Amino acid sequence: MTNTRRAVVTGASTGIGEATVRRLRAQGWDVVALARREERLVVLANETGCTYIAADLSDEAQVTRAAERILADGPVDALVNNAGGALGVDSVAEADPQRWRGMYERNVMTALLCSRAFLPGMRERGGDLVFLTSTAAHDTYPGGGGYVAAKHAERIIANTLRQELVGEPVRIIEIAPGMVKTPEFSLNRLGSQEAADKVYEGVAEPLVAEDIADAIVWTLTRPSHVNIDSMIMRPVAQATNTVVARRK
Repeated sequence: MTNTRRAVVTGASTGIGEATVRRLRAQGWDVVALARREERLVVLANETGCTYIAADLSDEAQVTRAAERILADGPVDALVNNAGGALGVDSVAEADPQRWRGMYERNVMTALLCSRAFLPGMRERGGDLVFLTSTAAHDTYPGGGGYVAAKHAERIIANTLRQELVGEPVRIIEIAPGMVKTPEFSLNRLGSQEAADKVYEGVAEPLVAEDIADAIVWTLTRPSHVNIDSMIMRPVAQATNTVVARRK
C-alpha cells in the first residue's frame, strides 16, 4: 500500500497553479492538474509526471465529470483552489457587469464547485482544502471593486466551511498573496503587456509564483492537527494594496 499523497490543483496551466504542481511533484505527491488550456497541461505533464484534465471549472457539469474521473482512480488528500483572476479596473460607478460576473464565476463559483465535488471523500477519510484568495480579500482599493468583492466572497466560503466542518478531519486553509509577478495575471486583467509591466515597474522584488507555491506546500505538510487558517503574503516592498515602494 502506498503512502503517497494525492492533490488536485486548479488553474494549473500557468502562474501559481503551475508552480504548485511542480513543487508538489518534486516532493513526491501524485498531482492532477486542472485548467482550460489542454496544450499547456500536456507540457506540464510531460515535464513533471502529473496527470491532467482540461475543463472549464466554472461549468458545474464539467467539474462533476472531472471529479468522477479523478476519484475513480483513488481518493484525493488535498484540493488547491487556485483558479481565478481579475478582469479590468472598473470603478464601482462605471462597473462593467459582464466583467464582474466573470470574476465571480472564475473565483467564487469555481472554488465552490470544486470544493463541493471533493468534500464528501475528505469528510470520510480526511483532507485539505486550500483557497488561494488575495490581499484583495482582506481590504479594498480604487478600481478593484469587482475583484475585491469576488475575493472577499471566496474567503468567506473558506471561513464558513471551517465553522461548518469543525470536528471533522478536514483542514481549511487560506493563502492571500499580495503583489505576485506572474506571466498572465496583470496581462489578463489589463489587456496589454505594456500595462501589465507598469504594475511591477520600479518594485525591487515582487513575489513570484514559486514563493506562493512554497507556502502552499508548507501548509499542506504541517502535522495533521495543525491548521493554517489564513496566511497573508506580500513582498517587503508592499505595505498595503496601494502603498508600494518603487525605485525611481
